[in-house]
Amino acid sequence: MYQWDFGSLWQFKSIIGIGFVYTLSYTVACIALGLLVGLVVGLGRLSSNPFISGPLRAFVEVFRCTPVLVQLVWFYYALPVLLGIEMSAGTAAMLSLALYGGAFYSEIIRGGIVSIDVGQSEAGWALGMTRFQLMKRVILPQAFKRMTPPLVNQSIMQLKNTSLLSVLAVPDLLYQGQIIAHETYRPLEIYTLVAIIYFLILLPATIWAKRLETRLSAQHG
Repeated sequence: MYQWDFGSLWQFKSIIGIGFVYTLSYTVACIALGLLVGLVVGLGRLSSNPFISGPLRAFVEVFRCTPVLVQLVWFYYALPVLLGIEMSAGTAAMLSLALYGGAFYSEIIRGGIVSIDVGQSEAGWALGMTRFQLMKRVILPQAFKRMTPPLVNQSIMQLKNTSLLSVLAVPDLLYQGQIIAHETYRPLEIYTLVAIIYFLILLPATIWAKRLETRLSAQHG
């Protein structure tokens, strides 16, 4: 019968801590960059000019319809060859996850904007607002409330996706766990600990996202 020994992992607490910091850092950075990409692409997708909306739609579909793991590998191994440049694993991971998240964020943002009643826009035009003023003062404030729950849920998915960084040897939580497992021959303990850490982060975030969605739904109801 297997004897569990979590005590043997204590000596690796600093390594686990480093992996935890890397995981959170990449999550925050990828969410921030992804939201920026999503905002630009989402607004661009609303353009009536097909030379703007067309390429942006293609961008969204490419990233939504290919697995994120494949994208990570492609950005690290294929893109540098295609462009003739050197790219670190961290840069490739950041770029890949940010663009992947941006594709999903853009559809959430675009959907939130188009969900606003057209009468709001007509009222803004009647008051002499410019397109920028209309978007800033009327559309986005209302759309943001509707976008918040799905944006939060997508951000939670971004945190989950960081576990794939270990494929590129980025020293995130899972990668550090793999190193410890090779050192201690205790894969059950370390991988269980990694799962527990992810769970302790994601469970409160998921509960908060659900409560936020319920509260906003009640307000709109």
